Order: sequence, then C-alpha cells, then structure tokens
Amino acid sequence: MLYSSTVPGLHWRGITPPLALSDYKVIAFDMDSTLISIETLDEMADLMGKKTEVAALTEAAMRGDITDYKQSLRDRVALLAGMPESLLDKVYDERVRINPGAETLIAACKAAGLTCLLVTGGFTCFTDRLRQRLGLDDVRANVLEVLDGRLTGKLVPQPWGDICDGEEKRRKLAEVCAQRGVGLDRAIAVGDGANDLPMMRAAGLSVGYRAKSVVRQTVNVVIDEGGLDRLLELILTKNPK
Repeated sequence: MLYSSTVPGLHWRGITPPLALSDYKVIAFDMDSTLISIETLDEMADLMGKKTEVAALTEAAMRGDITDYKQSLRDRVALLAGMPESLLDKVYDERVRINPGAETLIAACKAAGLTCLLVTGGFTCFTDRLRQRLGLDDVRANVLEVLDGRLTGKLVPQPWGDICDGEEKRRKLAEVCAQRGVGLDRAIAVGDGANDLPMMRAAGLSVGYRAKSVVRQTVNVVIDEGGLDRLLELILTKNPK
C-alpha cells in the first residue's frame, strides 16, 4: 500500500490517497498558527504587558470553549486600546514567521490553478503584507481602528460585516468558489482552531495543521509533524500520463 495512516505525523480518514490537486479549484488558509507560527493578537498583547490575559482567551476560543467568538475577539481587542500603531510593524518584522512548507504548498496550488485564499480572525495590518509576500489571491480579515496613531480597542465595520469569524470564513470560501463556478466540494480548507470548523465542514477536503482536539475530530487530514507541504504526500500535483 503506497499510503498509510501509520506514516508518522500524518493521518487521514474519509479519503483515499493519492488525491489529485487538479480536482480542486480553491484552497483557503487560516492565518494564526496555521499559515504563520504565532497568534498575532497574543504577540500584540505581549508588547502591552497583557499576553497572559489575552492568550488565555485566545486558547479558549480556539479550543471551542468560548461559543461567542465575536464577543471574545472584541474583548481581546479592547485590551489593546492605546497601543501605538508602530508596534504592529514590530510584531510583523520581529515575530511573524511563515510556517514550514507553506510556501511550497502555495506554489504547488498556484501551479495547479487553484485560487489561494486567506481567511482569518486576524487583522489586515498583517494579511495585506502576507498576501503580497506569498502571492495569495484574496483575503478576508478584520480591520483595527486607529486614531491619532494608536489603537482604539475597536474594529472597523466592513461592507461584508463587522467581524470575520468562523461563519464569515465559510461564507467567503463559498463566495470565491461561486466566482470560480465550482461547488464547495472542490475546495480545500486548512486551519487549526474551532473557528475554522464551519469552512472545514463545508469544504471537500479539510486539513488540520497541528490542530486543536475539536478540529482533529472533524477533518480529513491531520498534520502533526513537519510542514504544511506534507499535504502533498497525499496529493498528486500533476495528472498521471
């Protein structure tokens, strides 16, 4: 048997590898702890001396212990009121690190013609730069309100809504699939936390990267060791001749 669920750090169910990347048209990535190695909100809080308090709320939300994700995010952002906007650059420059294998996986997906989407409860101050850096096609993220060079502790409402939560991630994925003229069964969703579950349950292929228990119970593929590109061990990037 070419593939086995006994491969260290890589597990799957509900699929029969090898899959064909050409069968999919869209791939959606979560940002924090998936595409990058950190939780950006926690690192912002660290620069304000509030990481312990904020990180505890983040962890509870990602485990699914907090059911009102939107209010949880509002509460965490409120704790950052007064933060100098310049510290956002410090977080990006000094703490944001692309997770291993992310660039390889994205390159393979783009070469196969997939639309690469970033959907996150994080913020445009980071996603705008990651979009350019990684060549992503589309983004849905939250916008921090800044007044006189400091965070107000609030988010700026957008035409699509006030907060990108799990349901907005699913809705954005469905929107991009519709633009491509395909169903959600032709989409791949990659994430690690509870707020990724709506898009994961909707997508044709769901991938948990170093994921929380609540995610591991749901997804098709779990990557516990190595980089995001381990997904390619289960997928043919080119059609066989």
